[in-house]
Amino acid sequence: MKAGWNLKRLGDLTALVTKGTTPTSIGHSFTKEGINFIKIESISSTGQFIEEKFAHVSADCHTVLKRSQLQSGDILFSIAGALGRTAFVTDDILPANTNQALSIIRLKHDPNLSPEFVRKALETGFVLEQVEKVKGGVAQQNLSLAQVNNFNIPIPPIHEQRRIVTILDQAFAGIATAKANAEQNLKNARALFESHLQSVFTERGEGWAVTTLDKISTNLDSERIPITKSVRDSGEYPYYGASGIVDYVADYIFDCDALLISEDGANLLARSTPIAFSVSGKYWVNNHAHILKFGDMATQRFVEFYLASIRLDEYITGAAQPKLNQKAMNSIPIPIPTAVDERAEIIGQIELLQNETQHLESIYQRKLAALDDLKKSLLNQAFSGQL
Repeated sequence: MKAGWNLKRLGDLTALVTKGTTPTSIGHSFTKEGINFIKIESISSTGQFIEEKFAHVSADCHTVLKRSQLQSGDILFSIAGALGRTAFVTDDILPANTNQALSIIRLKHDPNLSPEFVRKALETGFVLEQVEKVKGGVAQQNLSLAQVNNFNIPIPPIHEQRRIVTILDQAFAGIATAKANAEQNLKNARALFESHLQSVFTERGEGWAVTTLDKISTNLDSERIPITKSVRDSGEYPYYGASGIVDYVADYIFDCDALLISEDGANLLARSTPIAFSVSGKYWVNNHAHILKFGDMATQRFVEFYLASIRLDEYITGAAQPKLNQKAMNSIPIPIPTAVDERAEIIGQIELLQNETQHLESIYQRKLAALDDLKKSLLNQAFSGQL
């Protein structure tokens, strides 16, 4: 360790290390409005509060949960689930409270200690390595308050703490701007592709007709066989469900090109994963995805891209368990060129733009990963005395 630095136990730097309680466990309920209630999902991976993800409790509940009432300057450190997420409590979110998944670290009033320095120290590999050591390589997804108290923090003289915080703040501001630009470029690339898809299917030329899936494909749903994880044997063949591959199994029931369309699942409404996706080769399909076989790949891919360009809400039943049954799926109108050659030409153009879009997405994803690595590197340099 650099000369003049001291390794100190976090508990020796604090006036309090505690955690909160879930209101429902003590007879209170969450409310639509009221006192802010902070959960892990209320804190971004970069330590910013996400106000739209705040829960709320009544003033009476806040009074009962006196131990976990937050104060300006408190450091929140997640000790369950996504371990090691941190945030700095500021006046603008108060009054506020929290639950048992976040530890509240309240530092002593010490003129030789910068709270922001300690908060940044908790984000470093130096501390996160201690978290991993405590976990011991097992699937433990929580830390005790005693373990938090025992974290070792490298502490330099106060002028050095302030210098490091200033350098990191300036560097992180630049990184945040670069990340915002990369994220916007990523969104723009995806939006461009989605816009092109919609224009292909809305700006139709002559020679198009409207049909339905039962008229242009063969439904193989009756051949699907679900097998529970506890009894299926591992192997080389993909086992498909509503949103893609869920396992690999030792046998297959299909050996053909086909289009799988989600029959149920959250992705039907959220569109977090494709509703329809092409498969080929040998594979197994459970009863959560319809399986359609087309006469040619151009038609199959055309339908796949068309379904990706529209919302299917009006055909889906159930909110808690969204479902697209076979009858509803076959009622979806599909606009399509009557000539297979024209379908193939359109698909060629879409796939070309899709490849270019995916290339751009890959570039921006690498930039985002590099910026995250740069932030980690700067933190580790700062707290090893290299800045």
